[in-house]
Amino acid sequence: MQRLSLPGLFTTVLLAVAALSVTAAAPAHAAQEAATAARVSVTYINPENFAENRMFGMQDRFNHVDYLTELKDYLVKRGEKILAPGQRLHVDITDIQLAGAYEPGRGPQTDHIRMMRDIYVPRIDLTFQLTDQDGKVLREGKRVLRGLNYLRDGQNAPGARSGESLYYDKALLERWLRGGPDKL
Repeated sequence: MQRLSLPGLFTTVLLAVAALSVTAAAPAHAAQEAATAARVSVTYINPENFAENRMFGMQDRFNHVDYLTELKDYLVKRGEKILAPGQRLHVDITDIQLAGAYEPGRGPQTDHIRMMRDIYVPRIDLTFQLTDQDGKVLREGKRVLRGLNYLRDGQNAPGARSGESLYYDKALLERWLRGGPDKL
């Protein structure tokens, strides 16, 4: 049997207390993050039936972009910035058609490139509900977001210059959120 000296025992006790403190703090930190994240929630309603999914699948098979996750993360992040304290925003997305389309008949060199043309307009259909801290509905409705001039407007879209993925589609959400909670 090995004996611990008093300094060794003291160090062991300190380490045990520190470990318990970190473990106890983790749930509190997670709860705080969950409360912040819960201010904006996004639900996809039957995503397997989205126009984009019917055409190209749940994940962009050529560019390996999980567009559902990326658009949801973007909407949550941007939505958090516009909400007043205590407000909550819930968004149900009912359809998505991303900007551009694949044109496989153009040859093997280009069948994996999403072509951006005026006829391939991005579209996001959604319903939303904005509530205050007491759950009172402040605003709700249905929106059909379209980017009819997306090629021209996209030049100034967030992420356009950095080559960020889905910037035309994110621009639709940005334009909707830009007016703030009073103009959703």
